[in-house]
Amino acid sequence: MGKEKYVYNTQTLRYEKVVEPWQAKLWRITGFICAALFTGFLFTLASHEFFPSPKEKALLREIDQMKVSYNRVANDFEQMSKVLSNIQERDAYAHRMIFGMDPIDKGVWEGGIGGHDQYEKYRQFKHSGELMQAVQQKADLLKRQLVLQSKSLDTVLNMAKEKEKMLASIPSIKPVRSDKLARNIQLLSGFGYRIHPIFKVPKMHAGIDFTAPKGTPIQATGAGRVVKATRGSGYGYHVIIDHGYGYQTLYGHMSRIDVKVGDKVVRGQQIGLVGNTGTSTAPHCHYEVHYRGEKVNPIHYCMDGLTPEEYQELVEAAETANQSLD
Repeated sequence: MGKEKYVYNTQTLRYEKVVEPWQAKLWRITGFICAALFTGFLFTLASHEFFPSPKEKALLREIDQMKVSYNRVANDFEQMSKVLSNIQERDAYAHRMIFGMDPIDKGVWEGGIGGHDQYEKYRQFKHSGELMQAVQQKADLLKRQLVLQSKSLDTVLNMAKEKEKMLASIPSIKPVRSDKLARNIQLLSGFGYRIHPIFKVPKMHAGIDFTAPKGTPIQATGAGRVVKATRGSGYGYHVIIDHGYGYQTLYGHMSRIDVKVGDKVVRGQQIGLVGNTGTSTAPHCHYEVHYRGEKVNPIHYCMDGLTPEEYQELVEAAETANQSLD
């Protein structure tokens, strides 16, 4: 039973019982409950801050371990980035020095990704957000650089294949094999004005005459496609090969043709035999090199099987103003 309270009433000269309104009781009870809850909250907060539970201790240990792991991953990303940068430098060297093309632009290589802030979600984590953002940024940069490098290597590979194809196509050997051609070159008519063997007047000789016995094999000096294989009035039996890249070669005065129009040939493949057909005075192979429609000196495309001294001898013999064989 609650304790009753009385007050003296001076009007009635009597003690009267004090009756407390129910609203006051309600406010007093509410205030007590609120004070108790607030005190309990402060106590709980203090206990969690200074006396974490076993579960919280385990979570804190996991967080610490996660930070260690994140730092290790960040270091790994740093090392991988350095290795990739080294590969990119060698890739740039291949582009510049070997293929003569521009490497990956430095701004593109180091640049980030524009648009919305994709790392905003990490900022809500007070203790680990900055670390997670840094690791994710490195990972994204590394992935993007790997894609760029992969595409660049594809380009290098394609250029290397094209370079290999070009090197295999450009004329670079003599039309008559070196072991079938006398090393002591005495009868060689080169590029330039020569005395015509029949008309006995100076006339432009647009090729080189390689003397060899009749029936000696004639070989393609580069890979290409046969665009002409016929008998002409001046060249006799002759073949023209289109090598691409602006180059064509002509082989004249054959005794036999072993290819037909449309055939694909490779460097060193036999295309016919040395002969004396057409306007010719002795068995030989008349050889011409055409670059972008212009007849050029074939001597610069006959470097196989000769020492520097022998090549110089070949050049000097080709430049001698003698009588041509055709």
